[in-house]
Amino acid sequence: MKYIYNISLPFLIIITNLVGANLIAQSQTNERAQWFVDARFGMFIHWGVYSGAEGIWKGEKLRNDNDYAEWIYYRNRIEKEEYLTLLDRFDWDSIDPEEWVLLAKRAGMKYVTLTAKHHDGFGLWDSKVSDYDVADYTNPKRDIVNELAEACQKYGLKLGLYYSHWVDWEHPYGWDHTKEIYPITAEQYDHYWQEKVIPQMRELLTNYGPIGMIWFDMWIHHSNSIVTKAQLLQLKSLIRELQPDCLVNSRLGLSIEEDSDVDYRTLGDNQLGSKKLDYPWQSPATVAHSWGYHTLDTQWKSTTTLLKSLINNVSLNGNFMLNIGPRANGDVPFEISQRMLEMGEWLDVNGESIYGSEAFDLRKDLHDWGKITYNPEADGNHKLYLHVFNWPYNNMLNLTGITTKPKKAYVLRDKLKSPLSFNHNEVLTEISLPVTQPDPHISVIVMEYDQKPQIVDGLVAKTVDGGYSLTHENRISEEGDRLIKRAERGGTIPEHILINEKYQIRWKIFIDKPGEMIVDASYSFQGEKPRGTLSVKTAGSTIKNDIIPTGKTVGEPNQNWQIDNYSSNRIGAINFPEKGLYEITLEVDAKKDETILFQWLWMKGK
Repeated sequence: MKYIYNISLPFLIIITNLVGANLIAQSQTNERAQWFVDARFGMFIHWGVYSGAEGIWKGEKLRNDNDYAEWIYYRNRIEKEEYLTLLDRFDWDSIDPEEWVLLAKRAGMKYVTLTAKHHDGFGLWDSKVSDYDVADYTNPKRDIVNELAEACQKYGLKLGLYYSHWVDWEHPYGWDHTKEIYPITAEQYDHYWQEKVIPQMRELLTNYGPIGMIWFDMWIHHSNSIVTKAQLLQLKSLIRELQPDCLVNSRLGLSIEEDSDVDYRTLGDNQLGSKKLDYPWQSPATVAHSWGYHTLDTQWKSTTTLLKSLINNVSLNGNFMLNIGPRANGDVPFEISQRMLEMGEWLDVNGESIYGSEAFDLRKDLHDWGKITYNPEADGNHKLYLHVFNWPYNNMLNLTGITTKPKKAYVLRDKLKSPLSFNHNEVLTEISLPVTQPDPHISVIVMEYDQKPQIVDGLVAKTVDGGYSLTHENRISEEGDRLIKRAERGGTIPEHILINEKYQIRWKIFIDKPGEMIVDASYSFQGEKPRGTLSVKTAGSTIKNDIIPTGKTVGEPNQNWQIDNYSSNRIGAINFPEKGLYEITLEVDAKKDETILFQWLWMKGK
């Protein structure tokens, strides 16, 4: 959108121009990945020989603080034959992959991805390529991939298979990080590639019906590894030949930017989305910390936290794949299954805000109460779903930045769709909420429109408590030299910008009713006496204040932890004569050799 501002008025007149605007979310989604974009939520299953160790080998915990239990073979330097003795702990009569698929179905997940071969090189199917697989160590023979594939077909879930192609600790020429000390040649590695990777992938793509995705796990670019681009293209070509509709993720080792035929980006482990992307992407995540079952892992995330992660990703056009690590008897830990079933209950009610929904055009962190998802084709209506993470005490929700008036608002959990009263005021919609929060986890408010809601971009939203927090992150423009400094010392030193001379920064807010607002500024100044000025200009008025010394403070008691003090300083008050959009300008005049560490402005009515 383009905007024309008449700044001579006490408020801004906005003219929107939709020519050239991108009205299709995730416009770079190929036909293969459309189901993935609509699904949004899937299950990851880390299960293998390592599940028998449960993070402990001969009384010793896994030798790494990251506590990824599936790495115990490598971390604890276990010999191959001893590693296989862990299979003696498995209760094969109790292990039923259909139960995992049923859990995924009840959790509202749309696909399941199993570690068919993890880094230990052990296959969970009856492989004719290698005898290092589950069929050769069970009697009667088991084929977990086949059992899972049949269950996915039975319950209508897509099947995904994880295959560790780069790393293989079992094959003498597979990549093992000890080969940084004891190298192998490219020819030897290609021997592993052609002898194991390619024929095993051919088996998986041929013998188990439709495969929704092959999930690779190469967390570095191929240029930093022994794997060649030619080998990766050979592998991808095999997938395209045998299963043209199968998705391939970026952990193949080829980035989306390098190869547009890669279907979606995989973020880092437990890394959530931070920006809207117009191509498919996914976060692999855990309920606790480890992926394989670890008996000492107690870092359980709450159901609400997991739902927030899912919603965050969908609000940025992303997917969320949540892991289970079953035990050696097939049981899923209670803490995991409980949370997944609770997520399923929430999705039974609120699923339309997730499945087939996408990002909206407003800035991702605009509102302090939660996140927004959008569905342009919900029952013939355009719907915004307001996921309220922080239920306001005054039962009033401020939706900032939308110029289109809604035709209806209601709680998604309310089957009767009882209308909520609201007041639409140019770019601010105030919604009256029920006194009691409808959902103990996250409540969803639906806003219905006849067309896609049009927006004013760049606004600072009104907060839950009625103020405006103006930061470097939500500015519309700036002039002059400055240096961004991220938070330090555990956050006791907050994020700020360092200013040495003249600097100007602007914001845009909507004032819904005339009146006076106080203005505070948070900064740190370590001079010995007042030096320089802060000036705030808006609505035809200017307030100016000297920059005063803020001194030091103790960051952490009894630890000799002294840091610069950032304090809130009253700049003054400004009268806004009428409602409308206003530009707020802050000018910082720092004297030479006197550094100002600016943090934020805060504005609120008296």
